Amino acid sequence: MTTPLHMMKLCVGAPDPAVLECWQRERFGGGPAEHVTRMWPKRSDELLAGGSIYWVFRGTMLARQRLIGLEERKGDDGIARCALILDPQLIRVAGVPRRPFQGWRYLPAADAPPDLPAGRAAEAALPPRLARELAEMGLL
Repeated sequence: MTTPLHMMKLCVGAPDPAVLECWQRERFGGGPAEHVTRMWPKRSDELLAGGSIYWVFRGTMLARQRLIGLEERKGDDGIARCALILDPQLIRVAGVPRRPFQGWRYLPAADAPPDLPAGRAAEAALPPRLARELAEMGLL
């Protein structure tokens, strides 16, 4: 059995999970969403064995979406790219500070933040500086 692997990605253009959720619902009609990326993941079997994409908003990882497929997409330039097919449900997670990075990164399951309980999912995220300081003290 393959152990699930996750990926993390900066969410550019949406300041928080609510905005991303609204944008995806409008764009994809409430069905599976997709995010097209230039590189095809070499560890696709692990990602599709229960993995999620963890979204980083303004320096803090705040939400995830389960990966349900990978499909090839050709751009207008004729170059093949990878479409990450995502479950439409956006799941809020405990805020974890992350430094900026380009593209996406693999995220081992052991390093993934826990999901927030349903009653806390609507809470506002901590400011990135405070979240970073709490994480450094082991309190987050």
